[in-house]
Amino acid sequence: MADTLRKEIKEKIEKREFNCEKELTLSVISGKWKIVIIWYLAQENSYRFSELQKLLPKITHKMLSSQLKELIEDGIVHREVFPEVPPRVQYSLTPLGRSLLPIIDLMYEWGKKRIEDLKKEN
Repeated sequence: MADTLRKEIKEKIEKREFNCEKELTLSVISGKWKIVIIWYLAQENSYRFSELQKLLPKITHKMLSSQLKELIEDGIVHREVFPEVPPRVQYSLTPLGRSLLPIIDLMYEWGKKRIEDLKKEN
């Protein structure tokens, strides 16, 4: 299902066809781990793949690789390969990726308040 949605969204981007602006934003940050990856990359200038895996112990290697690949395709994350032996790869946010931080901060604040409200109800 996620692959089908991703394919549909990529086609819409290529054709410049969107139902609304929110659809594009959600398509870029949708995915269980993307927002968390973006948030961690915002905390430091860059991370290596293994460092991100340590920060996200419940994510599989395949899922982290897939989510990073999509974020790179969308211009949110930059992947830099250093010509060393063995090769060193680092991931960082692009300026476009950094522009998502206010949205992610608002989502955090909303979620924090909602959790507090739910605790009060119980």
